[in-house]
Amino acid sequence: QKTTRVGLNSSLLLQKRQLGLLSSTSYCRLVHELKVNCMRRRKIEIHSPDSSVAGTDNFKIIVADVACERIFTVNDVEHGGCKYGIINLRGLGKESLTVEMYDNLYFTNRKVLEKSLFSLSHFSKLCLMGIAETPGCASLLPASLFSSTNPGDRPGMLCSFKISTAWSCAWCLNPQADNCFSTGLTRRVLVTNVVTGHRQTFGTSSDVLAQQFARQTPVLFNGCRSGEVFSIDVRQRSRKGQSWKAIRLFHGSAVTSVHLLEAEHYLLAADMAGKIKLWDLRTAKCVKEYKGHHNEYALLPLHVNEEEGLLTAVGQDCYTRIWSLQDAHLLRTIPSPHPSSKDAIPSVVFSSRLGGSQGVPGLLMAVKQDLYHFSYN
Repeated sequence: QKTTRVGLNSSLLLQKRQLGLLSSTSYCRLVHELKVNCMRRRKIEIHSPDSSVAGTDNFKIIVADVACERIFTVNDVEHGGCKYGIINLRGLGKESLTVEMYDNLYFTNRKVLEKSLFSLSHFSKLCLMGIAETPGCASLLPASLFSSTNPGDRPGMLCSFKISTAWSCAWCLNPQADNCFSTGLTRRVLVTNVVTGHRQTFGTSSDVLAQQFARQTPVLFNGCRSGEVFSIDVRQRSRKGQSWKAIRLFHGSAVTSVHLLEAEHYLLAADMAGKIKLWDLRTAKCVKEYKGHHNEYALLPLHVNEEEGLLTAVGQDCYTRIWSLQDAHLLRTIPSPHPSSKDAIPSVVFSSRLGGSQGVPGLLMAVKQDLYHFSYN
């Protein structure tokens, strides 16, 4: 389903831009709106150095690295565990993708709940994953583990932190706590320094299902099963009471995803009632609601592309919806290429530069054993 704005077309946009009636930012965002409505689906052929790897296991999660040059993948495997890999997007503009995957034998987890892919430096990337187990763990993996090069050249660094009943995790990129990550647990938040091993515990009244750190300050935002969203300044010492909670917001259902916008004045939060709300953190008020999302009990992420002015979310009904971030207008509803089912909810990545700085724009969708590219026309 496509819902282009009335009177919006490329010729009119260009004319308004040339007359100075549109800023460059507004022009680019409206062009992306037009292009999103024209995206066409094509199935991607996946190649792997190991012919037994490609196309044999269902995709569970895909998430792009910072530059959108690669995507980290989690696949279900027959014995009930998960397999992790990396897909290189350099071939996206061509006929096929090049896939380099590494079977991680350290884990036999049944469910990967959340992941945070971040760039440690210009030459090294790490994956932080929260794993649902009893006891559970959070694991730090160097991306080089997923290379098909000589295994002897791979670093042996693999950090695992035993953490029971973990629901979510987040890595801090603020310099004041740049070696720390957080895990959302049953009725508490645990902040761990990966260098020293020091831990801070913050007790909560509900399970913490979603987390994200701010970048400008070492402040952690948390979404709870109770519907509460609150922030923690991790420079504070651990406290048993609730006095350390700074900003407090409330949804009517369990919060499944939180996303802080770049200026860090606004926070997006989604819940199990299918509500997606934009909150002004300065006034603690909801300023926009993005309607149409479907969720009843799943932990479903939000995908925000501020430069393009787009918000993307996959619902429990297996439909992918794209909204205008600025005014909450629903732009496109994309059905899954496979029949809808609770074990076949698509995982998506959107970027205007899939494959890196010279990459192609569009949406990647992983569902079942297949990977699709919805490309701009």
